[in-house]
Amino acid sequence: MEAINTNQLLQQLQSLARQAGVADAAQPLTSPSAEFGHLLKQSIRQVNTQQHKAARLAEAFEREDPNVDLAQVMIEKQKARLAFEALMQVRNRLVTAYQDIMNMPV
Repeated sequence: MEAINTNQLLQQLQSLARQAGVADAAQPLTSPSAEFGHLLKQSIRQVNTQQHKAARLAEAFEREDPNVDLAQVMIEKQKARLAFEALMQVRNRLVTAYQDIMNMPV
């Protein structure tokens, strides 16, 4: 089983946030665990915001808003889907790491 490198995971999350056009997520905190927890919470909020934005655009398109086109809606929906999938992969890795630690003999 591959060990999780928190710094590498943090860099990947920041890279994904920059690619998704989200504001810089890293604010220095006092400890690495607090920084990771803060980053994880902020990432969840950003994914939620992205999903709401995509839903609002889809609703506007359904109302035939002339300022919203189908391509714009599809791009935002895809961004929201990718952000959610990335978040789920992080969650799955954290659960696996937790299970590995819990199964270690003491």
